[in-house]
Amino acid sequence: MYRGKTVTAVIPCYNEEEGIRFVIEKMPEFVDEIIVVDNNSTDRTSEVAKGLGARVIFEKRKGYGRAYKTGIPAAETDFVVTLDGDGSYPLDEIRRLLDHLMDNDLDFVSGRRFPLKQSKSMHFMNQVGNTALTIVMLLLYFRNIKDSQSGMWAFKSSIYKDFKMTSDGMPFSEELKIEAIISPDVKFEEFHIDYHERIGEVKLNMWEDGIRNLLFLVKKRFFR
Repeated sequence: MYRGKTVTAVIPCYNEEEGIRFVIEKMPEFVDEIIVVDNNSTDRTSEVAKGLGARVIFEKRKGYGRAYKTGIPAAETDFVVTLDGDGSYPLDEIRRLLDHLMDNDLDFVSGRRFPLKQSKSMHFMNQVGNTALTIVMLLLYFRNIKDSQSGMWAFKSSIYKDFKMTSDGMPFSEELKIEAIISPDVKFEEFHIDYHERIGEVKLNMWEDGIRNLLFLVKKRFFR
């Protein structure tokens, strides 16, 4: 419990046996529950997570968004925080995100990685792709978003049920922010966070995922 509120950390994982150990062992003590969504892993991700006290939910349908669409509704606490199972989002940032959320009476806070505090934490071409997608989102929705692809968020659990989430893949991240900024009753802000190099194998397909995210932004804006 943090400042009188209960907190669940939701972590989507696919073959993150090495990273998930690091993440769970560094999790702040005030986090009441850790939900690891095992997205059809072939390694020991689920065994490691269970052994460290996490609640593991299996989701055989592959996809970053599919994992979150299974994991987030399973949280029964006041707040949900999210992060990847590869150690790229520092665990210390959870407290800072929650403080910003509570101190400013917000409903949703998205971690903003840019400008990067550590230049080597993200490949240059990934930085270019993130910037391009963020500019497109800004132009489509007229909102000054600075990191449309961030995967670390803190939000009130109660608001998620009203979001119309359609993506089962990587575009889920940008779609969640879109739903937050277009919802008239949701108070949304970004908050600058640190970002680290990931632990383990890189699974992102830069060009394929980038094009898929771009097409999704256009579809979401004009054909939702």
